[in-house]
Amino acid sequence: MLTQTALAHDTWAPLAAAHAQHADALTAGWRSRRLAGEKHEIDDFLFTYYTTRPAQLRRWHPGAGVTLHDAPGGTEAFAERATWRWYEPTPDGGLTVHVPTFLADRGSTVRYVRSLVAATAGRPTNVGCFGLHEWAMVYKQGDDTRHMLPLRLGAEGTDAVVESHQIRCTHFDAFRFFTPEAVPLNRLQPTRDDQPALEQPGCLHAGMDLFKWTNKLVPALPSDLVLDCFELARDIRLLDMQASPYDVTRFGEEAVKIETPEGKAEYARRQREFAERGAPLRSRIVEACDALLAAVPAV
Repeated sequence: MLTQTALAHDTWAPLAAAHAQHADALTAGWRSRRLAGEKHEIDDFLFTYYTTRPAQLRRWHPGAGVTLHDAPGGTEAFAERATWRWYEPTPDGGLTVHVPTFLADRGSTVRYVRSLVAATAGRPTNVGCFGLHEWAMVYKQGDDTRHMLPLRLGAEGTDAVVESHQIRCTHFDAFRFFTPEAVPLNRLQPTRDDQPALEQPGCLHAGMDLFKWTNKLVPALPSDLVLDCFELARDIRLLDMQASPYDVTRFGEEAVKIETPEGKAEYARRQREFAERGAPLRSRIVEACDALLAAVPAV
């Protein structure tokens, strides 16, 4: 059930300010690079691929079921919040996310996210892919790569790694970037339709996507959950690139050499750690979606 809570201005205003400060720290690098016209092939991914807007990320939302009250005399922050989409005034002068309207607009997304995340959480963690999806994205392409970074082993060395391993990618949004030559090498042929049937908690991209799913359900989901998923995605992205065929030393990062036994062991260990970090986040997402859907069952 959706728990109903009321927060006075003196309670929620510091939470909103702390959230904005935290979000600003997480997006500082992206914002400064944008002003300088610079790129960072590791960190920029969360802002370009997921089209993250720092101004939206810094907005604090308590989530559905929470009513916020203004300070005596009124505040500019409260008046601005009243203009935000899906916020509605309450009879006692507060503001809250209007769940029926939100579900009317985003109910199908809530149901899809709930189904996908719950299904993923219910599967065993598979750590046998070794990040070869990134290698399959440049297979047989020579020096024509997706990032402005050199290949650590060169084009021929990269192709040799792909050919000496079994590709086991289960994530459609990684698989769809495979080169034509790499597509038939994958053990599975994922599609968008079978995504809920294939994703598993050890997949790096499934872990990063928790940020995408929570961000799609703002403001009905609390902002602290969104930032927790953002930080998980940021840390996963680092491993994704460290284990990729690209040379990331220009960013001060060491390669996870998945073509070696030591590199495979490190990759699998960190995969398990990310799966463990993602487990409580998945539970929170499912619980929040269930509460939303139970609040207005017919929508």
